[in-house]
Amino acid sequence: MPADLDMAEADRGTDTDPAEVKEAGRWNHRPPTPIAQNPLFQWPPRPAAIFKWYAAFWFEISTTTLCLVLALGAYFLILPPLEAMQTFQPGWMVRVWLANLVPQCLIAGGLHYWLITSKGQSDKTKFDPRDQNRNNGSFTFNNQVLDNMFWHIASGITLWSAAQIGVFWMMANGYAPSMLFPDNPVWFIAAFVLIPIWSSFHFYWVHRALHWPPLYKLAHALHHRNVNVGPWSGIAMHPVEHLLFYTNFAIHLVVPSHPLHVMFHGYVQSTHPVFSHSGFEELVVKDNKQLSMGVFFHQLHHRYFECNYGTVEMPWDRWFGSYHDGTGRATDEARARKKQMYT
Repeated sequence: MPADLDMAEADRGTDTDPAEVKEAGRWNHRPPTPIAQNPLFQWPPRPAAIFKWYAAFWFEISTTTLCLVLALGAYFLILPPLEAMQTFQPGWMVRVWLANLVPQCLIAGGLHYWLITSKGQSDKTKFDPRDQNRNNGSFTFNNQVLDNMFWHIASGITLWSAAQIGVFWMMANGYAPSMLFPDNPVWFIAAFVLIPIWSSFHFYWVHRALHWPPLYKLAHALHHRNVNVGPWSGIAMHPVEHLLFYTNFAIHLVVPSHPLHVMFHGYVQSTHPVFSHSGFEELVVKDNKQLSMGVFFHQLHHRYFECNYGTVEMPWDRWFGSYHDGTGRATDEARARKKQMYT
């Protein structure tokens, strides 16, 4: 472990610290703290740790590999050839929408049924001890789940699909650079690694902008009604937030890419949040872990708001002073930032 992290841990003290005891009591399940960070950005370099970190994304069953499988299925089974997208026609546009709608609803609905409706794994690895909200007037339809489903589907999937449709149309007409696998196989494969990195970078800065009080009140507050998140919370957002969120696809207007990359990008951007907002760290079946899901790093953001704007894979929050590592001291710091911003 790097020396700076050793010193930080020593400075925080032990689990008998009042702040730590109080923080632990807020959670049904709290992973070890301080939260592990991507070793790629730590010094001195630790090649074995770096390989293990990224192996969890690509060489093990993960949400990233699922996004790639979904993209391959959509591209080969649903999407028409690129030349068919030269004009805006309902036929191919609906196919793009269905390629997003069907798997997204099956995944979010299936996870919701297993985790929340049937309590298939009880509260094992569930972060927040509370249940989803019912009869709560702060949510559309007075119901958190119905609220989340509505904004997730009506706004989220629709605007996600619209962004991809625009990219496909521009590719088909030569307004955006496109490539085929034989053109540059190295770049073709590398793009699947770089897209999640770009997505993380874009998400951090858009997300920080959304916490600017006027924009927060206009749009982002809708998503933050979900203090205790669930699978449908993933992209349950205000349309203004979706418009900003999906400017992410603009990268395909300047960087050569393939329709398969665009589909993969969409699933990384929109299906991954279903899992990261599940409220559970792991999918457990018959007491055995099947899949890593929820990210405590982002769960902390939904509880404490002014922290962890980015993703745990990239060090933006640590570099720019908004990192919450899961400790009681970090909670005090986040609450002080929130008070300063909104008073």
